[in-house]
Amino acid sequence: MIKRPRRLRKNETIRNMVAETAVNPASLVYPLFVKEGSGIKEEIPSMPGQFRFSIDELLKEVDGYAALGLKSILLFGIPDMKDELASSAYDDDGIIQRAVRALKARFPELYVITDVCLCEYMSHGHCGILKDGEVDNDATLELLAKTALSHAIAGADMVAPSDMMDGRVAAIREKLDENGFKNTPIMSYSAKFASAYYGPFREAAGSAPQCGNRKGYQMDVRNGREALREVELDLEEGADIVMVKPGLAFLDVLRQTSEISDVPVAVYNVSGEYAMVKAAANLGLIDEDAIVRENLLAFRRAGADIIITYHAKEALEKGLCSL
Repeated sequence: MIKRPRRLRKNETIRNMVAETAVNPASLVYPLFVKEGSGIKEEIPSMPGQFRFSIDELLKEVDGYAALGLKSILLFGIPDMKDELASSAYDDDGIIQRAVRALKARFPELYVITDVCLCEYMSHGHCGILKDGEVDNDATLELLAKTALSHAIAGADMVAPSDMMDGRVAAIREKLDENGFKNTPIMSYSAKFASAYYGPFREAAGSAPQCGNRKGYQMDVRNGREALREVELDLEEGADIVMVKPGLAFLDVLRQTSEISDVPVAVYNVSGEYAMVKAAANLGLIDEDAIVRENLLAFRRAGADIIITYHAKEALEKGLCSL
């Protein structure tokens, strides 16, 4: 035989030399949950190793990140007060706004991305204003834009709309620009599927819909071409980064998105994916570190420039981003 691919697999040195894919630690983003109160660090039952933090405990948590090389976080807020207009979402004294101010004051080099959605702040748990039992897309846009602006004023480095309302990237871009935040980037959850993988997150954030479901505005899991159309629309509206969510079940969409996008592409390794790995590892069924490493490499190989993952901290602690 003339061609023997195994020649380049003989030992670790040559395997590392010819490896096609690597995960840059700087590309990892760590999602965190912040809630009202003080002295609070409560573990999320369905997400072992993940916590809801009060602001004071969040600052303690983040204090060691720089030494790990963890440079970016994605922040989710859990308010005490919810109503039908999600008023806590854009309150200047809201939980996210205060958390961002505290983080940027203590850790100015930390890159703080804020999730822009209304589900955690709505009394009914949907991502927009309900009218006659349905989410009113256009009426919701102004609230999303107000929320994004309030985050930018508080000091957020980037805003990330996850609501899946049509036209929200353009609405947020206009609101930011007219208020002096032309340099604040938007990372859009462009192809966000109505997935069963979100269950643990909804427990963590207390954001499950009180009626119906989100299939009327989030992507149908059966559709791939439609997902690419969503990406194209967000690019037209000025998204600086586009995202595919979830990751593992939609690697095909991630690959196709990376091929059509002229901006960086993010993927969200979501709560259900994380919880399944943890559950299998706790049962002794898998090598957790090896699985996490393979998953991260899969996202990168499929075209992700940015990986949002609950494994980020552990991956950096254990060196799972190396070749």
